[in-house]
Amino acid sequence: MSRAARLFFAACLLALAGCSTPLPRDKHDYTGLWEAYEIRLLITPEGRCEYERRGPSGTTSVSAFIQRFEGDDFVVGMGIISTTFHVTSPPRLVDGKWKMTVDGVVLTRRLWPGGATS
Repeated sequence: MSRAARLFFAACLLALAGCSTPLPRDKHDYTGLWEAYEIRLLITPEGRCEYERRGPSGTTSVSAFIQRFEGDDFVVGMGIISTTFHVTSPPRLVDGKWKMTVDGVVLTRRLWPGGATS
């Protein structure tokens, strides 16, 4: 790839990154660091999503902004490249701990924005 093409590609990525939208007010409970044995999901108030799932065949990771919510589900990606996280149980308080079920896995919020535990 030529230097000009690399610079153009980098400029496009920066422009897309600048298009982030904060989470809607009714979705603020999604923010925080959510974990299960094989999954780590970080969602920031600015709409950034960092996802990692470890399994026997390797690790899957996604690092992008949330494009939109579709009900309780959220779509993460850039441009036409995206993935949907299916939320079968949105964030809720269970026995003093915040839980959310994403793609069939129950996640527990370990950190709340600002670093405090939930």
